[in-house]
Amino acid sequence: MPDLTAQPWPLSWSVVVFLLAGVATVAGSVRLAGLGDALADRTGWGEALFGVLFFGLVTGLSGIIMTVVAAGSDQPGLAYSNVVGGIAAQTTAVAVADAFHRRANLEHAAASLSNLLSGCLLVALLALALLASYVPETTVVGVDPMSAVLVGAYVGGLVLIRRAGAQPMWQAIATAETRPDVPHDDNPLNRRPPAWLWGRFAAVGLLVAGGGWLVALAAESLVEVTGLTAGFVGGVLMGVVNALPETVTAIAAVRRGAVTLAVAAVLGGNILDVLTLVAGDLAYRRGSLYHTVGDAELLATTTSLFMTATLLGGLLIRQTCGWGRLGFEGVLLLATYAAMTVVLAVGHG
Repeated sequence: MPDLTAQPWPLSWSVVVFLLAGVATVAGSVRLAGLGDALADRTGWGEALFGVLFFGLVTGLSGIIMTVVAAGSDQPGLAYSNVVGGIAAQTTAVAVADAFHRRANLEHAAASLSNLLSGCLLVALLALALLASYVPETTVVGVDPMSAVLVGAYVGGLVLIRRAGAQPMWQAIATAETRPDVPHDDNPLNRRPPAWLWGRFAAVGLLVAGGGWLVALAAESLVEVTGLTAGFVGGVLMGVVNALPETVTAIAAVRRGAVTLAVAAVLGGNILDVLTLVAGDLAYRRGSLYHTVGDAELLATTTSLFMTATLLGGLLIRQTCGWGRLGFEGVLLLATYAAMTVVLAVGHG
C-alpha cells in the first residue's frame, strides 16, 4: 500500500479511492436525508432553512476539505474548479431528483419563498466570486478582501431569508400537487431525542468529510500521473464526487416526500460551496485564489450561474409537467451540464 503522504499515488490507487469515497458518500447521504427531515421538524425551522444551513454545511464538508487540501498543496486551479464544478453538478441533481418524483414536476411541488431567496443568494455569491477574478489583485495578510465580502453577503442573506420566512410578503399558490413543508408524523426518527439526532447527524457528516480528504489527494495524483488538467479533474471528476452528497440526499428526500428539503439541500450545498472559496483563499499562501483561475474555471463558474438562474426560473414558472417527466428547467440543466463536461474534456482535457 502506498504512503498516503507521498505524492503522486499510483493510478490504480487513485481510482480505487475515488470509488470507495463515492460509496461512503452515498451511504452517508441516504442516512442524512432521514436525520435532516426529522431535525427540520423537531427544531421548527422547516425544511428549506434547515437545508440551507445544516444540510449545506454537513454535505459540503467533503468539498471544503477537498478545496483546502488542494489549495494548501499549491494546486489553486484544482481547488477553485472543484468548487464551481461541484455547484454545476449539484444543480443538475435537482433534475435527477425530479425523475424520482412520480407526480408533478419537483420545482412545482417544492416552490417556496425560502428556496427562491436561497437561489438569489447563490447567484449573488457566484457573481461576487466571478467579480473577484477581474478586479485588481489585492491581498491583506495573503487573503483577498473579496473573501470577507463573500462571508458578509452570506450572513446578510441568511438573515433576510429568515426574516422573510417569519413574515412572508410572497407565497406560492397552492395546487393539488404542491407539497407543503409540514412535519412528517410517520417518520420514526421523530420519536428520537434531539441530542441523539444531532449526534448521528454530526457523525455521518464527519464520515462524508473524511472521504473528501482522500479524494483531494487522489485528484492531485490524477493530475500528475495522467496529464489531465486541473480544470477538468477538479471541475468534472472532483465536482461529481463533491456533488454526490447533495444528489443522493435530494433523491432520498424526494422518496420520503420531503420535496422542499430536496431542493433546499442542493441550494444550501451550493451556497456553502461558494464560501468554500474563502477557505481555499485562506489556505493558498501565494496570493489571491480568485486570480489564479483560467478559462476552465471561468467556464464552470458562468455555467453554474446560468444553471442557477434556470432553476430559479423553474421554481417561479412551476411547470406541472414537461418533457420526459421533467420540467423545461430539468432538461436544460442536464443539457447544460453535459455541454460543460464535453467542452472541458475536449478543450481543456
